[in-house]
Amino acid sequence: MTHEHETDRNGKMAKVLLMSAAMVVAAGLAGCAGLSTDVHAGGPTNSAVVLQRGSTYTMTRLPVQDASADQPPFVTLLRDELAKRGFTDTADKSAQYLLSIAYDTRPAAIEVGVKDCAPADCDITPAAPFSLFGSRAYRHALTLRFFDRASGEERYKVSAVTVDRDADPLHAMPALVKSALAKFPFDAPPDWRVKLRVDKTSGAADVISVKPLQR
Repeated sequence: MTHEHETDRNGKMAKVLLMSAAMVVAAGLAGCAGLSTDVHAGGPTNSAVVLQRGSTYTMTRLPVQDASADQPPFVTLLRDELAKRGFTDTADKSAQYLLSIAYDTRPAAIEVGVKDCAPADCDITPAAPFSLFGSRAYRHALTLRFFDRASGEERYKVSAVTVDRDADPLHAMPALVKSALAKFPFDAPPDWRVKLRVDKTSGAADVISVKPLQR
């Protein structure tokens, strides 16, 4: 076999593998009954000791509120979930912690990941230069950071990430909030896989399982 034929053959095989991987990812994204979210948690100190039930907090103003006094709808869900875990939003200077919230949505390249990889290790290149059958995938991320009100030091940080085919970040927020607080606070190890069931009509998310990821 000539070098040109071998190169052409390898190129065709690569395309077949890439298409197969894309079809697997598409099947996973299409399954609305189940959803997986990767969570990474940590902090400079032992979170299990610092963030104890009965703590108080106040939320910092979100960037999207600069032009509006209204809070995004998911903030109410976040506040309710924290209340279930014994954390009270005092909304004043007596709070023990400042809660910073950040979230974003961006187009996600289709990549072949390693089973049960940690979030930081799951980006495998090259990415597929096409959308999934006319529908682009989107990566949604939510990060919560707790700062000591008196010292300003960060005490706990947790990030949740998921991928779907919906460009609206607010539609992903119920699952991300539930995932970020599925164990609160998360202790060692820092990386976890949260599986949820999402109601197609209401968008409500229920946690099915929470398992640590092994590096």
